[in-house]
Amino acid sequence: MPTTPVIDSHIAHVEAGTGDLPVVFLHGSPTSSYIWRNVIPHVAGQARVLAPDLIGMGASGKPDIDYRFVDHARYLDAWFQALGLDRAVLVGHDWGGALAMDRAARHPGHVRGIVLLETFLRPQTWAELPADVAEHSRALRTPGLGETMLLEQNFAIEGALPHPFAIRTGISQEDLDVYRAPYPDPASRKPLLRWPREIPFDREPADVADRMDAYGEWLADTPEVPKLLLTVENGVGIASPEVVAWARRHAASLEVEGIGPAGHQAPEDQPDAIGRAIAHWLDRHHLGRPRVRPGLRETPVR
Repeated sequence: MPTTPVIDSHIAHVEAGTGDLPVVFLHGSPTSSYIWRNVIPHVAGQARVLAPDLIGMGASGKPDIDYRFVDHARYLDAWFQALGLDRAVLVGHDWGGALAMDRAARHPGHVRGIVLLETFLRPQTWAELPADVAEHSRALRTPGLGETMLLEQNFAIEGALPHPFAIRTGISQEDLDVYRAPYPDPASRKPLLRWPREIPFDREPADVADRMDAYGEWLADTPEVPKLLLTVENGVGIASPEVVAWARRHAASLEVEGIGPAGHQAPEDQPDAIGRAIAHWLDRHHLGRPRVRPGLRETPVR
């Protein structure tokens, strides 16, 4: 994987395709750019596609930082600048979607389009969560208990990722090993501890809620930027039907498209549906080259 020096560390990424249009795929927790491996070939015939590993995750460096939302945004900004990626289309899943919207809100005019999947479209409240989900989320945020689960037991990889809520079709041992590899010991798992504590339930942490408010305003105030929200069947993921309905009312120039049954880590369950939806959307908005239909998987992911 190519690596790019950023600040005091480096960010690794995979790349496929060529062209003037960068399409940047951003992953969430606890995955890496590997989650996009079967989605990228659908888009690589139309654009230059890049998928970085967030700082502290995948093959990227692990600097001694807090791994808060603002840290990830800062290192991503440095990566975009180092590679000269301007006027990009951003594709974001889970925290990658939040980081994509945050970057768009802070750099207006630098984003040509945005695709969102199973992400945090707005701040949430504890009351919105099903009781079992709220109990689990509170456990991960509880000092001591969260450290035991996420640092010592590596729950994000060993428990959450193989769960049907995350991947409905199941995950092979080979693929699980890829996601497990960056986190061999408790010290390496610091990003996996921080991420669930960054979700701003009832506006805590307040700074993350404020960032979400800001990108919510961007969603509403940018009709010139096409937006695509991909949804999973039956609302089993974090983008509930209520949140999707809010997005339909709130976000300008938003298209909503279902990708079929999937868990929260939807690119593992429905990569072809996701890839086709993005490719068709790029075509509809004349972004990148016209879609290449034959030889879909001819462009390798490096």
